[in-house]
Amino acid sequence: MFEYKSEVLKTTYKWVNDRANEKDIAQLDELINKRTAEGWEFVTYSYMTNHSGLSLRSAILITFRKEK
Repeated sequence: MFEYKSEVLKTTYKWVNDRANEKDIAQLDELINKRTAEGWEFVTYSYMTNHSGLSLRSAILITFRKEK
């Protein structure tokens, strides 16, 4: 049996229009590596955009799991 943990990593719209840079990727890697060191296993992710009006924010929902 597994326990699941999901987290939201806030990003900008540049992930959608292919403008993410090394700093953005390093932020994602840092989160995944930190959770892995805590015993969590990366399961899946989902990119969520929000580009209504002047807001160009988005997020990545990342799910991890570990055995109970």
